[in-house]
Amino acid sequence: MKAAKRRERIEVNGVKRNRPYKLKTFALGTVAAMIFGVLLWVEAGSGAEPWRAEWEKTVEAAKKEGQLNLYLFPGGPLHPIRAGVFQKKFPEIKIVTVAGDPVPRILAERRAEKYIADIAIGGTSTPWDLYLAKALDPIKEAMILPEVADESKWWQGRHRYVDQERKYAFVFIGIPQTGNIAYNTNLIDPSEFQALWDFVKPKWKGKISARDIRASGTGTVAIRIFYHNPKLGPEFIRRLFSEMDITLFRDRRQGVDWMATGKHPICFFCSRTDVAQARQQGLPVAEFGAMKEGVGITSSGGNIGLLNRAPHPNAAKVYINWFLSREGQMTLQTEYAKAGASDANSLRIDIPKEMVPPESRLKTDINYIDVDTADRMSMEPILKVFNEALAKAGK
Repeated sequence: MKAAKRRERIEVNGVKRNRPYKLKTFALGTVAAMIFGVLLWVEAGSGAEPWRAEWEKTVEAAKKEGQLNLYLFPGGPLHPIRAGVFQKKFPEIKIVTVAGDPVPRILAERRAEKYIADIAIGGTSTPWDLYLAKALDPIKEAMILPEVADESKWWQGRHRYVDQERKYAFVFIGIPQTGNIAYNTNLIDPSEFQALWDFVKPKWKGKISARDIRASGTGTVAIRIFYHNPKLGPEFIRRLFSEMDITLFRDRRQGVDWMATGKHPICFFCSRTDVAQARQQGLPVAEFGAMKEGVGITSSGGNIGLLNRAPHPNAAKVYINWFLSREGQMTLQTEYAKAGASDANSLRIDIPKEMVPPESRLKTDINYIDVDTADRMSMEPILKVFNEALAKAGK
């Protein structure tokens, strides 16, 4: 056998010792570095970004499903879809849109044991009514991307839901609501109106039209704000519709036409979008600003719900995460602006607002009256006052 290699002996403080191998120090350092690296690898692989594996799995499953059935009101919500941004990112997922009031259609399909819709987008009552019908899955649980789930990216640092459980009926748009009241700029001096109570002065009797709020749509949010505003309440609604000889309409264009021609120069519950488009066409119309009783907040058509028993659940999750992402909400705002719509202000606060009209932006120094909440959604007590007022007026 070969003799063992002898260590070099050195003298330390008069005592002879073996010099430690340099290799030994090197080996210890290497082992420590290897252990540290393994720990980092284990951490990264097991818990650092657990959402990423779930997201990739969901996307692959969505591609196999190959389709998304999106039920929505025509108009605004279609704008980001027409832009084709989602389709370019996920070409394997075909979007099929079904335009019209989603609620009656979906509920009729379900009574026939047909489960076709994946996602429903519309006004406040769209996901709310579907929630009451127990037709929704929790959209909150479908938020996979951290930037979507992170509530600090949204206005006032929180997600907004209509339902009291805060997980089904998600709100993604928020704009100031001053009452949906418009006027003919040739016939009406807006400086005469500092408060909403000014509209019940005798001089305006017979000069006002209003959309019939007994039909769902424009005006239902505004009148809920009137009703729940302590400075207005049921008395304002009662006086407005019993004393002012108001002419009702249901066709949205009718109200704008009457206002523009001067037949009824003041219009309650005229659509903001319709008024903006008429103004772009050169018609003498404009919307009143905030009155001294305060300003409400509305989600307009910015509400989304995830249907339960959806035929394409993974495609629905992919769309929800893209749509509520920074890119999706930027696309929403940009496409609304291109279409001349004034009611798209995303509640995401980490995106620029230059394309949003100033009157549609939310301000941090205003305490808005929010009626898109579960305890203020019912129209029943309001319609009772409304109908009593019309009966008193003989209408």
